[in-house]
Amino acid sequence: MERRRKSPTRMAQSRLNSPTNDNMAQIDGLSLPNIEALIEDGEITIGVIVPVGCVAIANDGHNSLAMLKRRPSESLANLMLRLDAAIELATEHDVFTDEINTVSPTPKRR
Repeated sequence: MERRRKSPTRMAQSRLNSPTNDNMAQIDGLSLPNIEALIEDGEITIGVIVPVGCVAIANDGHNSLAMLKRRPSESLANLMLRLDAAIELATEHDVFTDEINTVSPTPKRR
C-alpha cells in the first residue's frame, strides 16, 4: 500500500464576522444584569433537550434557579430577557421557575 503525503495543515478561517457598529448597538442595548452576576459563580445553559425543545437553564451550583422552554417564534434575545427576569425572581424572592418539568393536568375519566 502506497503512502500518501499529508496536505499541510491549514488555519481554519472563522466564519464569524467582526461586530459592526449596528450589531454593537443591539448588543449594548441588551441589559442582562442578573445573568451577568450569576455567571461569576454559577452558569447558564442554552440548548436543545429532546423531546422538550430549546431551553435556557440557570443554576448557581447548588440549585436550579430557572428552567425555561423557548416559546414558538420567540427570539433568543427575548428568551435571554425572560431568563434574566427569572433569575431575579429566584435570587430576590425565592420563586423558582420551571417550565420544563411542569406536569400537565391529566384529564379526568368518567
